[in-house]
Amino acid sequence: MFENTWNSILDWFRERNERSILIRQFNESARSSFYNLMVPTLLKASISRGDSNYKHQFSHWLNSGFRIQTFKGRQLSREEIVTIGKVILSDEVLIRKLVVLGFDTLEVCCDVGNYGCKWQLKTFLQLES
Repeated sequence: MFENTWNSILDWFRERNERSILIRQFNESARSSFYNLMVPTLLKASISRGDSNYKHQFSHWLNSGFRIQTFKGRQLSREEIVTIGKVILSDEVLIRKLVVLGFDTLEVCCDVGNYGCKWQLKTFLQLES
């Protein structure tokens, strides 16, 4: 019994570390793209609660949202937010990593205002039937 509990604790820390590494890598890449003038908007990823309606069998039990906050200095239009979401969702490798690491919701929101969009990640998995 103790061995099972210990293995569960180790798995939890391993998963938490992998999620943190993914967030850190995304943010480093986003910063680099921004200050190298490759993209017009700075993005910052973090972990959020997610949407409980989007749960899947690998969803993290508590925080299952992958939130991207945009830093533009103004409220982005819905079309701009959707475009950012589509760019993220077009990266099949990233989507698979997110799902495997327990994320089920992609959220994109602005630093100004309170408007944002969200997507159910499992619907963007490219799985063969």
